[in-house]
Amino acid sequence: MSHNHSHHVGENGAGRNLIVTMLLNFVITLVEITGGVLSGSLSLISDAVHNLSDGFAVMLTYVTIRMGARPRTFKYTFGLKRAEVIAAIINSSTLIIISVFLIKEAIERFNSPEPIAGNVMLIVAIMGLSANTAGTLLLKKGSKENINIRAAYLHLLSDAVSSVAVIIGALSIILFKIYWIDSVLTVCISLYIIKETFDIVKESVDIIMMATPGKIDLNMIKSIVEKIYGVITIHHIHIWKLNDKDLHLEAHIDVDDMPVSETEAIQEHIERELYKNFEINHVTLQFECNRCEEKGIIHK
Repeated sequence: MSHNHSHHVGENGAGRNLIVTMLLNFVITLVEITGGVLSGSLSLISDAVHNLSDGFAVMLTYVTIRMGARPRTFKYTFGLKRAEVIAAIINSSTLIIISVFLIKEAIERFNSPEPIAGNVMLIVAIMGLSANTAGTLLLKKGSKENINIRAAYLHLLSDAVSSVAVIIGALSIILFKIYWIDSVLTVCISLYIIKETFDIVKESVDIIMMATPGKIDLNMIKSIVEKIYGVITIHHIHIWKLNDKDLHLEAHIDVDDMPVSETEAIQEHIERELYKNFEINHVTLQFECNRCEEKGIIHK
């Protein structure tokens, strides 16, 4: 059996950035709700609700990353890294539900538009844009390395985009008294967020269901491994992601009759090829000599 492990530690900088971003979101939520009520702007309130969900998303992200960094135990031999994936599903699904609700409210408001204080709407939207821009900059680096930080980053990015839209809407109301634009902006913002978060939900569900990642071609793995000297076949392959970083493979390797010690070089060669070609960083191999009658790529 072989195990090629790639360990990584929690990033203190990312943790601090998450805390600062969380506080920014809760503060701007209060400001936008107050501004939305005073101005009568539904799009501003929708932006506030999104910011509130962002704050909770970032808080949950911080907690789950800390959980994922905890040592493994006899009960949780993989550790608690899947907590990040579960949180990403909760974060993204919640945002989709909120967006659907806001679309419904916007349609009702569109049928009976109400006067809106554009000046208040504009000032608060600019404050929201500033806070969300700061948050996205703080999380940008971490979003490339962690699916849950990426979910929080997309929350903030979508809110920054929505703040720009609200600013444009506020200017339209101030200059042209186009009150119905508030409802249109709310629908557009919500549809955009649904689109952006759906991919995270899909990817996270695939991880939970232990699906083979889309970038992995099992036939290509078979072709590469069976070219290695000493390997007759690779079969009964299982590939899954533990979280956004840890990609696991386990398989049976059929070899010629040889001492176990001679399989070590084959094992190391396979591990190098799998990491180089597919970034698979956790490999478990069962070496055997014509043991399995059925030698399909997957075990049927």
